[in-house]
Amino acid sequence: MNIKERLPGLIVMGILALGLGVIASKFMGGSSSDSGVTVAVKLPELSAAALQGKATFDANCIPCHGPNASGTDKGPPLVHNIYRPGHHADGAFFLAVRQGVRKHHWPYGNMPPQPQVGQSDVPGIIQYVRELQRANAIN
Repeated sequence: MNIKERLPGLIVMGILALGLGVIASKFMGGSSSDSGVTVAVKLPELSAAALQGKATFDANCIPCHGPNASGTDKGPPLVHNIYRPGHHADGAFFLAVRQGVRKHHWPYGNMPPQPQVGQSDVPGIIQYVRELQRANAIN
């Protein structure tokens, strides 16, 4: 059998091998999304309300959402178009703190409720995140 006769079979075998490699990578943790998504955040001069929100955010949210809401391997960046006000309104932040959030949009697990964060602290967190978003052209 010459190479011309074997070529179609070799092509099919190559495609199958590539497909199996992709599947194996997915199931064996080879996905680059496992390391988390982080973004570079431009820092604006913050209002007094946002500074209060930053203090609450820093004390409670940084472990998962990162400094300046830039994301980590445990939680998504909030300075991201997905969290723009038109897609995740301010009420979503209140619900996230009170009820937690089921996994969606990102490869992270569910966000548990945050009972240590008072509902009266949430407006400051929202102000902080929204000011960061505006400074980074997310409206």
